[in-house]
Amino acid sequence: MTNTATGPLPASVLEALGRYDTPTICNAMEIVAPERRLIGYTTKQLVCPFPDLPPIVGYARTVAIRSVLKSSLPAEEQSKRRIEYYEYVGTGHGPRITVIQDIDGHDVGYGAFWGEVQSNVHKALGCLGVITDGSIRDIPQWAPGFQALAGSIGPSHAWVHAESFGGEVRVAGMTVKSDDLIHADQHGAIVIPLDVAAKLPEAAELCGRRETPILEIARSPDFSLEKLKAALKRSAEIH
Repeated sequence: MTNTATGPLPASVLEALGRYDTPTICNAMEIVAPERRLIGYTTKQLVCPFPDLPPIVGYARTVAIRSVLKSSLPAEEQSKRRIEYYEYVGTGHGPRITVIQDIDGHDVGYGAFWGEVQSNVHKALGCLGVITDGSIRDIPQWAPGFQALAGSIGPSHAWVHAESFGGEVRVAGMTVKSDDLIHADQHGAIVIPLDVAAKLPEAAELCGRRETPILEIARSPDFSLEKLKAALKRSAEIH
């Protein structure tokens, strides 16, 4: 049975974070945690086959995979490892997001760990989506509503297998540890420190209020440089 244990944060905080897209969360992070302005988020482009899905917010389940080399474990041990992997993914704080690093080096994405089967299994295990620098496949058969950010799309799974899980991974420039809080959408993903998570919705609203006068004049048929200067001044005065 899937463990749906709540996380260290109230569900209401995760729900509030999910109302904003990931760029807005990044903007809010610049206010509440300016020291993280250059770290903690994806910095390389990832493929998102489902850009219309809403943002996902959940706790990380970290995995390292490879596909060029066949697993050296005996078949029985491979089966045991697969069950242990599913137990790891399906338990702990929820909801969860799987974060997978492909460790095949120059051959990253050679084989797809993710497709019709894994997306449906992981959805059933309580995951909201996957973030990986590896490849995915079976896009038309993908589990409905299950988000995906991937390094590439490819046809074969080659010798793909989970080499390890539960450790620190690095995907598209973002370093993630097991149980880290992740916010993701079509733009990418960011790690949210638990101690600032509850402050982000208010900061996001502040960002929106500061942008409003600028956007209003930029979209106005009466736009002028002087009006833009005035709007920028009003924006800077909003606290």
